[in-house]
Amino acid sequence: MKDQSKFRPFPDAQEDIRHWDEAPDTAQTRHPAYRLAFADGDFMLRDELRPVRLQLELLKPDLLMTERGIQSTIVMFGGARIRRPDDPSAPRTPMMKDLARFYQVAREFAHAMTLRSVQSYGREDVIVTGGGPGVMEAGNLGAKEAGGISIGLNIVLPHEQAPNDYVTPDLCFNFHYFAIRKMHFLMRAKAITVFPGGFGTMDELFETLTLIQTDRMHKMPFILFGRDFWTRIINWEALAEAGTISPEDLNLFHYAETADEAIAIIDGFEAEC
Repeated sequence: MKDQSKFRPFPDAQEDIRHWDEAPDTAQTRHPAYRLAFADGDFMLRDELRPVRLQLELLKPDLLMTERGIQSTIVMFGGARIRRPDDPSAPRTPMMKDLARFYQVAREFAHAMTLRSVQSYGREDVIVTGGGPGVMEAGNLGAKEAGGISIGLNIVLPHEQAPNDYVTPDLCFNFHYFAIRKMHFLMRAKAITVFPGGFGTMDELFETLTLIQTDRMHKMPFILFGRDFWTRIINWEALAEAGTISPEDLNLFHYAETADEAIAIIDGFEAEC
C-alpha cells in the first residue's frame, strides 16, 4: 500500500524529465521546440523570461534557508579590499593600513555573534555576508571558528567576487540580480553592521538606511564600524543642516570601533524593545 503522505496523483517534474530523456530519437523530439519549458536552458535565458528568473532567484535561497530553519540574521556589509594586514594583495594606501584592522574586528564580531547563534542550533543570529573577500571573508571565518554556520550571498562579477572558503557550503548562494541579492540580505535581518568599504558598501548602506527612514523596514540596530572613516567620507551633519534629511535621522545609526561595542549596541536595542 502506498504511503498516502507522499502519494501524488500526477507525475512530478523529475519523472517527466526522465520520460523526455527516454523518448524515441526522431526529428521532432530532437528539436528545441519539443523540450519541456522548465528544462530548456536556452528558453529560460531569453530576455522575455527575466521576470521568471527574478522570481526564481528570490525563491531558491529563501526555500533553502527556510528548510535550514534560519529565522534571523546579523548582516555584515563591508569592503572586499580590506584584507588581512599580512595579505600581499591588499591595497597599500596610507589609509588602508589603518582600515586593515577592521578585518580582525569583523572576525571577532562574527565569532561572538555565532557563539550565540549555536545556542539556537543555528536558527537565530546567523552571520550573513556577501560571501567574497575582505570584510566578508572575515565574517564567515569568524563564524566558522565559533563552530557555527554562516551565509554567503555571492554575485556574478567579472573580478573580485568569488566565494571565500569559510561560507557554509549549503548556504553559499550565487546571484545575477543585485536587487534580489539585497532583498535576501534584509529579509531575515535582526541587525545591520557596516564596515568601511567602497561603492558596493555605500549602495547597501544607503539603500538600507532609506528603507528604515521611510518605514519600509523595521528599525533595528544599525552600526557603522569606524567613526573616523565614516565621518570623513560622509558629512552626515551637513545633510541635516541642509534639510535634505531630518536631524532625528542621525539617530538611525550608531558608531562602534570594536566587536564588544557593537554587541553592546545590539543588546541595548533589544532591551529597549
